[in-house]
Amino acid sequence: SRHTLKLHITITAMTKRPETTLFMLSSVDGKISTGDVDKRDVDKDFPKISGIKDGLYQYYALEKKTDFWSLNTGRVMAKIGLNERKDYHLKNNILRFVIIDNKPHLKKNGLIYLTKWLGTLYLITNNKNHPAFDMQKKLDNLVVIYYPKKINFENLFAKLKNKYGCKRLTIQSGGSLNAILLRKKLIDHISLVVAPALIGGRNTATLIDGKSLRSEKDLINIKALKLKKCTVLKHSYLHLLYNIIN
Repeated sequence: SRHTLKLHITITAMTKRPETTLFMLSSVDGKISTGDVDKRDVDKDFPKISGIKDGLYQYYALEKKTDFWSLNTGRVMAKIGLNERKDYHLKNNILRFVIIDNKPHLKKNGLIYLTKWLGTLYLITNNKNHPAFDMQKKLDNLVVIYYPKKINFENLFAKLKNKYGCKRLTIQSGGSLNAILLRKKLIDHISLVVAPALIGGRNTATLIDGKSLRSEKDLINIKALKLKKCTVLKHSYLHLLYNIIN
């Protein structure tokens, strides 16, 4: 049947790359930051706001249950202060971080911090001058994957699974990268913690940013979702689980 064929194609596609979940904390109006400058951040600001801070612990509790493989960006790492941190986590040999960083945002100290904490750090870049290249010679748990032009995310995800053994991957990147991965059909599930907050701001990052749709042809980029579970948490928080209908 058509349904069986579609399911077979979906399963076949997923076997070539990790099964992926976008896990994010969002306001009711879809904002994943509290402003449009790097000084504004939900991790920094939500604990200061009455009516939001009381239930925030539930997001961090759910985060601890995500996959051992996690994808994020160098900008997010720099934004939360990893380049300046000295208070190293205890070593966790199981954790694998995949960090997309072209500018670069991660500096030498940020890379050292991550490699002292993680089992392996996979640094993905198209910047041939990234400091990670020099540091790779000294750090045996730093792997640099270089793309000379644009990062080919389909190729990257296939490589993560087939070369490095990543079967499941949690994505926690920013709205722009989320949009790229979504439109390339590289996200399978959504795990969204909704905080009881309205933030606003036209330029404030949302769950999915990227280029706006204009033509009818662009409607192919709108992804329908199938709700799998809705959990009402304490202090007016929600946890929503969706499958993406690709």
